[in-house]
Amino acid sequence: MASTLFPSTITASSFVSASALRRRFPIVGAVCILSLGLSNLCSSFYSSPRKTGCAQSLPLLTPLRFRSHSTARTTMEAAGATVPSIVVYVTVPNKEAGKKLAESIVKEKLAACVNRVPGVESVYEWKGEIQTDSEELLIIKTRQSLLEALTEHVKANHEYDVPEVISLPITGGNLQYLEWLKNSTRD
Repeated sequence: MASTLFPSTITASSFVSASALRRRFPIVGAVCILSLGLSNLCSSFYSSPRKTGCAQSLPLLTPLRFRSHSTARTTMEAAGATVPSIVVYVTVPNKEAGKKLAESIVKEKLAACVNRVPGVESVYEWKGEIQTDSEELLIIKTRQSLLEALTEHVKANHEYDVPEVISLPITGGNLQYLEWLKNSTRD
């Protein structure tokens, strides 16, 4: 292993004994990464918005992860091909309620697509007591501009007093899918 870390003309024994190297390997690895710099090790991964790699998946390098997504989003929106889009989560008490609500959302063009995920178990506090319920999760893909209308539709057509409606931004993806999302929803 030591021979793969050092050039063939220099061996690990030139610097430290093999047992000392094994004990200090985490330190040696950290020093190598800090000396070479993460940008040198992973430049090919974060230079292209199509690739995902070590620099984009490291939690300490959050700014690098968002650089390619915001550039792609700006380019797509500037071209007019897509609109700012979101994913919305809504839970419903059962399969029938999920089917009815999903169909009404798509029929009203409040979303391009609704995925129904059965078998979700929710644990929450309600009126001072811990509750556990089996639910279905709706994953709704829509335009950001439709969130208010979608929320009102869910509230008007939902069995719960306080239905869950939470949204997350779509920061990138398949351009053709995002164009379809735009064209399948109302303005």
